[in-house]
Amino acid sequence: MLKPLEDYVALILEKEEKTTASGIILTSEAKEKQAVGKVIAIGPKVEDLKENDRVIYQSYSGTKVELEGQEYLLIQTKNILAKLI
Repeated sequence: MLKPLEDYVALILEKEEKTTASGIILTSEAKEKQAVGKVIAIGPKVEDLKENDRVIYQSYSGTKVELEGQEYLLIQTKNILAKLI
């Protein structure tokens, strides 16, 4: 189990789409890195977020960690930009 400290949040990143809704296959140059994740754990100083919230975070922030075959992103709350409702 993963338990973030202080004001850190653990996210599972959403998979990037490889095709558009109309079926067009995107190359790596044509797609932007998605910055959406699902909160799976929060540190004790985190307010306004709870588990299973979907959030938009600042691209290229945080630290990626792989545990038991699952990749997580540990990120400070200051780098979380919005909560998807």
